[in-house]
Amino acid sequence: MDRRTMLRTTVMGAGAMALPFTAWPAAYGAPAQNAAGPYGPLQPADANGIQLPAGFTSQVVARSGQVVPGTSYRWHSAPDGGAVFANGSGWVYVSNAEVSASSGGGASRIVFSSTGAIAGASRILSGTNQNCAGGRTPWHTWLSCEEVSLGRVSETYPLGGTAVVRPAMGRFKHEAAAADPVRKVIYLTEDEPDGKFYRFVPTSWGDLSSGTLQVLRAGSATSGSFTWATVPDPDGSPTATRSQVSGAKSFDGGEGCHYAADTVWFTTKGDNRIWQVNLLTGTYQLGYDDALVDGTAPLTGVDNITGTPAGDLYVAEDGGSMDICLITPADQVSVFLRVTGHSGSEITGPAFTPAGDRLYFSSQRGTSGSSSGGITYCVTGPFRT
Repeated sequence: MDRRTMLRTTVMGAGAMALPFTAWPAAYGAPAQNAAGPYGPLQPADANGIQLPAGFTSQVVARSGQVVPGTSYRWHSAPDGGAVFANGSGWVYVSNAEVSASSGGGASRIVFSSTGAIAGASRILSGTNQNCAGGRTPWHTWLSCEEVSLGRVSETYPLGGTAVVRPAMGRFKHEAAAADPVRKVIYLTEDEPDGKFYRFVPTSWGDLSSGTLQVLRAGSATSGSFTWATVPDPDGSPTATRSQVSGAKSFDGGEGCHYAADTVWFTTKGDNRIWQVNLLTGTYQLGYDDALVDGTAPLTGVDNITGTPAGDLYVAEDGGSMDICLITPADQVSVFLRVTGHSGSEITGPAFTPAGDRLYFSSQRGTSGSSSGGITYCVTGPFRT
């Protein structure tokens, strides 16, 4: 049994039902380097303007301002962070709207049948501002995060239910969230040049109405040990949460966040890095840094991040070459797909279906460069499982 198979078997037995899509970080070193991708080179752009490896195909699922095919619901502007939830024999894709409340900020969902056909679409969160990324929970809710000063986290219910604001999770420029069912905490990133990395410890796991907000404390180096310290005033006023704890480590523009097998990964767009936090050893290090790649870095503008059962990480670009890049457990980084003709946009919301054979994502501003021009896609093909 090779290392990847061994790690996958161990973790699948420990908690796959709670978080089925994870990367097995014990197989990773750091930082990742250039390599040929596992699926081969990109082919010429298809009819949707997407370059993919041979054997993969793309389709347009929804367009901002237009009715989602087969429904009466108009898809929101500026689609951002997203996730997929199993729904009987089908699934639901959830997407944030990174616009103001007056322009439709919040989150929407598209319901799919077992064949991938659209079966419905609707709003699941309204009246919030600049909902950027977020994260799914093991109890099948979506944490939608406001990327504004004193922003909040709203817990939404993709499978049915009324969204609820969770103020105990802190008020700051929220970006992404990732649930850790082992330690029973939620990790949170902050999109500020001196942003911090937080964890929320609920009073009761599965109930985010109360708990303790903590911040990571560490030195200024790119690797080392860390501890957690309680944030005295999660309301962030009059003193911002990121300024309340002495020794809290700063990260330049926190973005995507992904938990996997006792490790949490998160990205920082200000310095094009992916950080790897080992929760067993209490240490952190770089998983990727475009300044440390030999030759031309394939991944820049790092943003949303997700993982697969095969142990691969998929990282979306905000700008760059409009790529989704793949990092393997062997620390090899390559371009998986490229969206052409969208120079004024960014790639958002990558998420896999329960079977792992479909990848959803959006071009937030499409070819127009405007929030009203967003396009949501699905890529199907022989993904490694």
